[in-house]
Amino acid sequence: MKFILSFAAVLVAILALLRFFPSAPINPVLPVRPQHEVQGHGADVPVGPTSAVTPGQPCDAEKEDAALANGGASTTKAGQTFGQPITAEGAVPMSGLNVALSGKDSVQIKLVGEAKAVCQAKGCWMTLPTASGEPMRVRFKDYAFFVPKDMTGHQVVVSGWAFREVTSVEHQQHYLRDAHKSEQEIAAITKPKEEINFMADGVLVQN
Repeated sequence: MKFILSFAAVLVAILALLRFFPSAPINPVLPVRPQHEVQGHGADVPVGPTSAVTPGQPCDAEKEDAALANGGASTTKAGQTFGQPITAEGAVPMSGLNVALSGKDSVQIKLVGEAKAVCQAKGCWMTLPTASGEPMRVRFKDYAFFVPKDMTGHQVVVSGWAFREVTSVEHQQHYLRDAHKSEQEIAAITKPKEEINFMADGVLVQN
């Protein structure tokens, strides 16, 4: 009888403790991971995947040299792919970029257009014209690949992230030197410029 009474007293004590100190919920709300902080348009849009090339930064000569040491194509041919293998399926014409990027800082997209300029130093970037005629600079994620220097004039598909950035005078001049422009053209750059540029993880040559 004493055992039963002792057991009942312990049980009552446990119930009392549970009432005043409830256990944690079965499905607690997990903390939300912080988002990438972006400035300007569409602050809820991620800047894009982490890359060795930071928007607004010029080329990294050391990483470029390491990438070149791995070899690469010296001439452009239809059907070639660089970086991740991609197809033309779902590619948006360059004329549709502004609509896709409307109200956002960045967008993951596949675009098709004509290569207008290519870095003549190492092939570490190229440009595609936007609907307004302004060049969209295409750089290559993590310096994993470059493109042939004779890419100009070829129709290409690029897959990755289009994003807005402000390019400094120094970096604009850096790209002009890469393109072997005259010192007069380089000296004419005196103001930072807001641009739409692209970080590609794959490139396909259509023709």
